[in-house]
Amino acid sequence: MAGRLRAPTGRYAGKSAAERQAERRRRFLDAALRLFGGTPGYRNTTVAALSEAAGLSTRQFYEEFRTLEDVLAALHLQVNDRSEEAVVAAFAAARHLPLAERVAAFFRAYAGSLTADPRRIRITFVEIVGVSARMEEQRLARRARWVELICAEADAAAGRGEAAPRDYRLAATAFIGSVNGLLHDWSAGWVDATLDEVVDELVRQLLGILRPAEWNPRSSPRGGPEGTC
Repeated sequence: MAGRLRAPTGRYAGKSAAERQAERRRRFLDAALRLFGGTPGYRNTTVAALSEAAGLSTRQFYEEFRTLEDVLAALHLQVNDRSEEAVVAAFAAARHLPLAERVAAFFRAYAGSLTADPRRIRITFVEIVGVSARMEEQRLARRARWVELICAEADAAAGRGEAAPRDYRLAATAFIGSVNGLLHDWSAGWVDATLDEVVDELVRQLLGILRPAEWNPRSSPRGGPEGTC
């Protein structure tokens, strides 16, 4: 997101303008993770405070961003991107394993990425909520990406005869809401369980969706029709 001021060009201290800009942006986002994801939180942070935490000037802030909301938007996307990368890598590594083990790999990667730093959970589930219509649209758009990922894997499993063939969009949307709620409540100390127990419960729930009690695996041969996600 372009700021109001033009960044300088040319090399300085052995770094190109693009390299210096990338470093400034990283420092602002690192500082935002500390302040938005910790104390004082997004709503109580000022441009001056963020710039000081980043070890940069307010002028440099406006070379990279227009508003603090731009920083929050970029940070929210960064946190989600890292979680998505972890999940995609886990799926790739587990692609030859049985369905239950692939699902477990998914949630271990997702939960591990978020809970590795509690500030990421606060950015994802707390600080972005209720900020503006723009942030709400971004939050829902990123949730939709997770829904699409689950749908794609569910359809693939159904095509291999590992899961019931159906339209998984509604179930996946509801399930993602429960995933986020459970992880947020766990991180806030409201769930008396270990992270492994939380992941195990999420795995059981998703397998219950993919393999309902009334489903007969023999009626879904490998290579059969997939869902409609």
